[in-house]
Amino acid sequence: MLLVAALIVAGAMIWSALRIAREIESAARVRSLQLLELFTRGIAAADADPRALLVWQPIARAARGLFPEETAAIDRAAGATFPFGRDRLQAAHAKWTAEWLAWERTHDAEYKLKAATAEDDAAASGGSALARARVDSIEREKLERYQRRYEEYIRVAKALQALIDESGHGIR
Repeated sequence: MLLVAALIVAGAMIWSALRIAREIESAARVRSLQLLELFTRGIAAADADPRALLVWQPIARAARGLFPEETAAIDRAAGATFPFGRDRLQAAHAKWTAEWLAWERTHDAEYKLKAATAEDDAAASGGSALARARVDSIEREKLERYQRRYEEYIRVAKALQALIDESGHGIR
């Protein structure tokens, strides 16, 4: 009788342990799905605008620290560091640079046209002081706008490069 009672208790303990293990595994899967859902928005935002990585990467780093098992499982399934592996960071940096170069060409063309128009107006008006002041104003505006945009480009490019460098050292 004692042996039967011991077997019943042992069986109940094993059944309870298995049930708890399934619940823990289920909770880990739920957290993994929640992480996937959360970072899907971050990936889309970063793909649309590389600056978004500067917001999302620290969040991803924190999530990796809080949920190491879940993020490791997602990394294995994705075959890379999730959500922002080195390749994605490098692609964002390349996109940021390409967008800068495109903006720079457009900016230059826009202000060449404005300057040429103002110079023609100045020539047509016989070189009046007002017309020359307009030409000078356009040149100042061009330079100020360029400097503001260039400062932003450099700030973001350096921050993205820092993320790339960190990803190469195992810091996520």
